[in-house]
Amino acid sequence: MDEAHARRRFMIISLVRFSGVIIVMVALLAINGVIVGLPDIFSYGLLAIGLVEFFFVPIVLARMWRTPPEDVPEP
Repeated sequence: MDEAHARRRFMIISLVRFSGVIIVMVALLAINGVIVGLPDIFSYGLLAIGLVEFFFVPIVLARMWRTPPEDVPEP
């Protein structure tokens, strides 16, 4: 894998984390009543989605994109 490809993947993981933070912030604003008109159930669902996107999606992407070790023979 070349350096540009690795940089692109790192940027995607960083953007996923950043969007997770933005979603969590919007959800917290809605829960506290700053954003009026969103139902509580929607706000809590948005909070859960943002937390999953921040904590778990980057791990899944990194595992998907991990380079397999070269010393292990293919079955």
